[in-house]
Amino acid sequence: MNSDFSKGFKAGVPIALGYFPVSFTFGLIAVNGGIPVWLAIFISFSNLTSAGQFAGTNLIIANAPIIEIALTTFVINIRYMLMSLSLSQKIKSNMTLLYRSIIAFGITDETFALASLEKNELTFSYMIGLISGPFAGWVLGTAAGAVTCSVLPEQVQSAMGIALYAMFIALVVPPSKKSKAPLIVTIIGIFISSILKWLPYINQISSGFRIIIATIVASAIGALLFPKGEEEL
Repeated sequence: MNSDFSKGFKAGVPIALGYFPVSFTFGLIAVNGGIPVWLAIFISFSNLTSAGQFAGTNLIIANAPIIEIALTTFVINIRYMLMSLSLSQKIKSNMTLLYRSIIAFGITDETFALASLEKNELTFSYMIGLISGPFAGWVLGTAAGAVTCSVLPEQVQSAMGIALYAMFIALVVPPSKKSKAPLIVTIIGIFISSILKWLPYINQISSGFRIIIATIVASAIGALLFPKGEEEL
């Protein structure tokens, strides 16, 4: 058991280090938007959803309706359900529902990728080890960003909004060098979102629903343009 945990924890350390600067940015943006430091930390403590968390928090800051926030985060995070279903084929068949639920909480793009590469059956101890590092990195990064923003001068806090755009550029550029699909789908999403925001009459659609529409349409077009063969799945 301890051996499995140690193995999983070591595998998750690089993910934790990568999460820290991203969640640091989240902490900065949340507090800069008026969210209390403790609440920003609690959001990261109760969520591990990256893009969904950023989108949901931005809608909270914009005083969007609850249904809009719920639908937006659902659309963005629905991939985690598919990842969990995929990993369910590799975990021990006698694992309890409670253990499965705990594991599901910590499934992210990165932890899913590492767990999927494991040749052996996934144990609860291994998955907890894999998840605990990234979870700690995410929460501690948020806390550091939130506290840092709270003590910065107001002018500097206002300038921190640019950090979100820099983060998303950093997320898109590396995979775009390996494949044109992420870049094209991103451009399509930006184009659709821009139309929804600036076209007369249509621009009455709220920001949350713009995200939902742009995400679904861009993803659908991406699936049609860049289908994966069975050997790639």
